[in-house]
Amino acid sequence: MNDCCSDFRKITFLTYLLLLPAFLAFSWTASLAQDAAADSTATEASGGGDDGSGIPSSPEAIAEGESIFNNNCTVCHAINQVVVGPALAGVENRWENLETLVAFISNSQKVIQGGNEYAVNLYNEYNKTLMPAFSDYSDEQILNIVGYIKAEAAKPAQAETPTGGGGEGGEQVASGGGGIPSGYLTAIIVGLLVVLVLILLVLVLIISVLTRFLNQKQDLDEADREVINQKVDVQKVAKSRPFIGIMLFIFLAITVKLVLDGLYSVGVQQGYQPKQPIPFSHALHAGQYEIECQYCHTGVMKAKSANIPSANICMNCHQQIKTESPQIQKIYAAIDFDPETQTYGDNQKPIEWVRIHNLPDLAYFNHAQHVNVGGLECQTCHGEIQEMEVVYQQSELTMGWCINCHRETQVNAEDNAYYDKLLELHNTENPKEPMKVEDIGGLECSKCHY
Repeated sequence: MNDCCSDFRKITFLTYLLLLPAFLAFSWTASLAQDAAADSTATEASGGGDDGSGIPSSPEAIAEGESIFNNNCTVCHAINQVVVGPALAGVENRWENLETLVAFISNSQKVIQGGNEYAVNLYNEYNKTLMPAFSDYSDEQILNIVGYIKAEAAKPAQAETPTGGGGEGGEQVASGGGGIPSGYLTAIIVGLLVVLVLILLVLVLIISVLTRFLNQKQDLDEADREVINQKVDVQKVAKSRPFIGIMLFIFLAITVKLVLDGLYSVGVQQGYQPKQPIPFSHALHAGQYEIECQYCHTGVMKAKSANIPSANICMNCHQQIKTESPQIQKIYAAIDFDPETQTYGDNQKPIEWVRIHNLPDLAYFNHAQHVNVGGLECQTCHGEIQEMEVVYQQSELTMGWCINCHRETQVNAEDNAYYDKLLELHNTENPKEPMKVEDIGGLECSKCHY
């Protein structure tokens, strides 16, 4: 009994010894979480009124400046990159005073004609492109724009370099968000894992002490003593028929599952994301700048194919915009365009874009039928294309996927005389159910196979 008490005291000491670092790890983790929350609160609460330079810094002023900036300025300007005009980070420090900057934003042509040296140099540097006048906005509102620009420029640079091969053509500015930074989260998770491991060790030690204590009791039944001292013979269990049978069944089930998945995936290119000869960011063009899909894909409303945009469509903007970009230079090289003389040569060659969405020859699909007549959005088949830096095939585009869509999609027959007769027949036979694509022949083989 004395040996048991001695062991118990040792285990108690070891328990305290293990729980102490667990407590310290937990305290450190909690401290990190509090620091992260404090940093986030401080970031959100920073600013208020005027920062002493005459530039508003209150949340209300910055919010108004952001709204005006997004509605009027993003087509030509970004905070940290050159678009049509210069990057705007630090713009408040480039001018001789705030009054001149406000006057330039309000009416740039007037300041240039007044002979301001910086304004004239800026005008000449950017191909003598005049910025539209914003005389409808008050000086206070223009200062709010400057306040927003200053606040955005002060944020840590995040995700401004392209991802997934976006290249210069795929640049996108991502503003820093609130919340706990990833570094803090990693440290918190590690701290909690350390605590859990130490608690597990303590439990193992407690079980060991209790086992030795119970074994020293004289009045313990043989059945109880057998339960306490029982051990698992791993080798015997591994050689038993039930265990071998279970393992064999699991192995066969996994093998069959993998084979079936492989067979079903033949010809399915979901997730296919090839590297293009010139990186193009849909997130920038269709997302940030909100350029309509039909502007580039000209056949989507009137033809079977949506069409790969020609270089001429690119040149509608990039004859003047980002002419110094290495990626835009690739377009110039393909069409033999000289940006200095604004002339074309005779050594033109096609840009070898890699097709992503590719149906087999045995299947017929018409974009105009689905988009123009059916009223479907591009995202129905292509996913959130306006958020993709590098385009990939999101949907399966299998026969089952198409048939399921035809079974579930209601026909948009409103104000469409083409469907009047079909709608009349459908309402006669099944007035309680809406007319779906399958009800007008959408599951017939000849609709897609010809």
